[in-house]
Amino acid sequence: MSLRGDGPIEELAVPSGTTVEEHDLVTDGDVLVGGQSTVEFGLRGRNVAIGERVSVENDIEAEGDCRLDTWCSVDGNVLVGEDAYLGERVTVTGRLMVSGDLDIGDDVSIEEGFEANGWIVIRNPVPTLVFYFIVLSQLLRVGETDAADELAAALADGDDVRDPLLIPRSAEISDDAWRVSTPAAVGDDCRLHGNLRAESIRVGERNEVFGSLRAREGITVGAETIIHGDVTTRGGTVTVEADARVLGDVSAGDLVVHDGAEIDGTLRARGEMRLVQETAEEQATEGSDEGDRKNDSERDEDEETTDDADSNAESDDDEDAESDGAMTESDDDAAAADEKSEADEMRADAEAT
Repeated sequence: MSLRGDGPIEELAVPSGTTVEEHDLVTDGDVLVGGQSTVEFGLRGRNVAIGERVSVENDIEAEGDCRLDTWCSVDGNVLVGEDAYLGERVTVTGRLMVSGDLDIGDDVSIEEGFEANGWIVIRNPVPTLVFYFIVLSQLLRVGETDAADELAAALADGDDVRDPLLIPRSAEISDDAWRVSTPAAVGDDCRLHGNLRAESIRVGERNEVFGSLRAREGITVGAETIIHGDVTTRGGTVTVEADARVLGDVSAGDLVVHDGAEIDGTLRARGEMRLVQETAEEQATEGSDEGDRKNDSERDEDEETTDDADSNAESDDDEDAESDGAMTESDDDAAAADEKSEADEMRADAEAT
């Protein structure tokens, strides 16, 4: 994935579990920063790839590889768990510590020195990490998502594939504000500091954002998320999902508030304002399902009762047939006895005569 030019990073994407800790932006996955961006936080992630002319105003810690493209500046230390790649005219005000190999370009300034446990090559590198990004971006461009997933899984060395932290070109990320000209998406269980400014914003569930949200288009605040600030959009729709809380004002074109959400400030909507009572709908759905299950149970019981009745009727018919047969045999015996009695009387009369 080339981080030059417009690049394939088309949105600010904050993966689930990302936090801001002591002025560091911490995530479990990779960190990709587009060119000409300013990041006032330190960066801590698995692999860290920084585009050209990016300024990082704190330390960088990468568990895997780290790439700093041309004209990058880091106001702090750079700690790399595997291999490091530094382009031309990179400036590091602190110390560079690399556990693996170090590829370094021309006119690089590392003010407090560097140390690498592997090979040190002085050149303008094009590392394997960047080649992987380029191939992956091309697969996504042509719609080969399955092939891209297989490539990502194969290059993850058997580890679970985690969503990366994506910072688009010309972004400004600081403790005061996160400003991008693209859409922004925040995952679940994140803790962020700063006002978020983007084209559109979607915040996932169980997040806490210490700042306001402002977008030209729609804004969605996920369930159980807390926003310590205002939520404002020019003409889009603001959606506040169940059990979310906004500690400020909400201003939107259209406003959708789910049952259980709390908004401490003023509500302003130039268009439609709608309350969604999800709990009642879910109860009705559950009641309908229970009713269907009950009707099915009653239907099964009725069928069993009918089968029992038919079985009993067949049994009664068999008993009646046996009874009729027994009665017929009894009648035949009685008739034979009468005939024998008459014959004996006639014989007795003949002897008497």
